[in-house]
Amino acid sequence: MELIEAIKTRRSVRAFKSDPIPKAVLEDILQTAILSPSAANLQPWEFLVVTGEPLKKLSAAFIEKSKAGETGNWEIRKGMGRAQVPEKYLARLRNLQSRNTIYQRDDPAQRVEFMRRGFSFFGAPAVIIVTMEKSLGDAHVFDLGLVTQTLCLTAVNHGLGTCIQAQGVSYPNVIREMFNIPESTIMVIAIAIGYPDFSNAANQFKSGREPLESLTTWIGF
Repeated sequence: MELIEAIKTRRSVRAFKSDPIPKAVLEDILQTAILSPSAANLQPWEFLVVTGEPLKKLSAAFIEKSKAGETGNWEIRKGMGRAQVPEKYLARLRNLQSRNTIYQRDDPAQRVEFMRRGFSFFGAPAVIIVTMEKSLGDAHVFDLGLVTQTLCLTAVNHGLGTCIQAQGVSYPNVIREMFNIPESTIMVIAIAIGYPDFSNAANQFKSGREPLESLTTWIGF
């Protein structure tokens, strides 16, 4: 698949087939992803790839935390809330919510069910958790964004879909305890990955984008 086509066709997948992904395919995706640029070529990314029974146990632990009412902790957010987000961005969020066809936001039961599905990585057969050393600081989170983008576009080339999930690392201590990850490692983002189930209504929704003219200032043209 051509790169431009992959960029234009990539979408967040929220329903996957149960078919397992061969390890060789995941290795090929990661080998391509790590060609991404990084500041001073530090390559600050590391990956935790989980599948099978360990993934089921992780999902179950997340759901139990959620049922118990424990608040998640996305480590790179550092307490920033939407109250600090400028209005023009909140307007985009509201527009997305108004067009949402995945579940009824005014139905509490559907909202809870959608959240639980998120903690189950939407049924994906594997998840890739992108991590970095805590000591590197916030500046290198940008680099991890680059590797995540490359990873997701490469997945499209293999007929795979992805969903980038902050929710998937919202209970970082569960991940640390379950997989013996040191405190010095920060969980940055999770990527659910698998073969998309396009017969599922959750995969019929695609978000829009702002027009280029509202985002760009041209100087000297």
